[in-house]
Amino acid sequence: MTDRNSDELNAIREGVRALCAEFDAAYWRKVDEEKGFPETFVKALTDAGWLAAMIPVEYGGSGLGLAEASVILEEVNRCGGNSGTVHGQMYNMFTLLRNGSEAQKSYYLPKLASGELRLQSMAVTEPTTGTDTTKIKTTAIKRGDKYVINGQKVWISRVQHSDLMILLARTTPLADVKKKSEGMSIFLVDLREAIGNGLTVQPIANMVNHETNELFFDNLEIPADSLIGEEGKGFRYILDGLNAERTLIAAECIGDGRWFIEKASAYARDRVVFGRPIGQNQGVQFPIAEAHIEIEAADLMRWRACEEYDSGINAGASANMAKYLAAKASWEAANACLQTHGGFGFACEYDVERKFRETRLYQVAPISTNLILSYVAEHLLELPRSF
Repeated sequence: MTDRNSDELNAIREGVRALCAEFDAAYWRKVDEEKGFPETFVKALTDAGWLAAMIPVEYGGSGLGLAEASVILEEVNRCGGNSGTVHGQMYNMFTLLRNGSEAQKSYYLPKLASGELRLQSMAVTEPTTGTDTTKIKTTAIKRGDKYVINGQKVWISRVQHSDLMILLARTTPLADVKKKSEGMSIFLVDLREAIGNGLTVQPIANMVNHETNELFFDNLEIPADSLIGEEGKGFRYILDGLNAERTLIAAECIGDGRWFIEKASAYARDRVVFGRPIGQNQGVQFPIAEAHIEIEAADLMRWRACEEYDSGINAGASANMAKYLAAKASWEAANACLQTHGGFGFACEYDVERKFRETRLYQVAPISTNLILSYVAEHLLELPRSF
């Protein structure tokens, strides 16, 4: 069992907290108000080596596991920041690390570790297919020493602050494969070359300061050596990274939940109404206490998923359940925190409403809680597939 109180993990927590202390609530509030990107924060996190945690030492990283990476993202959120601005770098590089050629890894991973390049984006979702990934319509047709890409993607994050992007496209028509999960391939797209040369980016305004976009591919040409792994096996490659993604998102939600609980508890101790602290009232105490219990329970599942993943065991069930529990718990903690603050919870200066919006995202993305329930029903309870 992973020792979540080990000296190594505690040192990571302290290091991340020290860095985050340089970016206070006013910094994040300003970024949110301006719908901006926390460039100085991302640079500081990169320069400190935190985003290279899971890149092997031989490629310039720290060679740490998922457990350590999860602590980094948890602490960013627990300190009041938004790790959604950087988490893509953590889990997108799994696809390259696990399935890329030695030439690709030797060239790109050291540049990702140093911060010379960023791999913050992955393009999978499409407007007409959503999470029904096997029905994607974006195609990649090989012509000589190039692939020609045509199609459309939606909800693709951080394109404006990424140099590279993982792209999933069909290389064999759905009608010509035996299994619908076959015939898809993944590519490493250089956004610096692609944008304006067959790739058009359309930002999507949304309720969270989350940089996301719709992408249009019109005869985009990319080199044939952009292909990662074998042609036609892209869907399996993408799945490889999803367990890491969901576990890391769970850690972020746990960080959010702890921020809400600490914020609500402090306010409830200090706020005096009718001659007594509001935290003395069970009607205020109980929702905060319940949120704490649920966050702690979700945390246990997070550590189970980390242990399985880092041990090479299939962590699919644990990763899905960790993400489900943590997203639910952080949302309940957000509600308890907002209710505790009353009207002041809606005031931007308290930061509750900002974090409230940020954590709500994880009920929907990167995978809907309903899809997790379907996974558990089918794969763990052996119920008939619902879709």
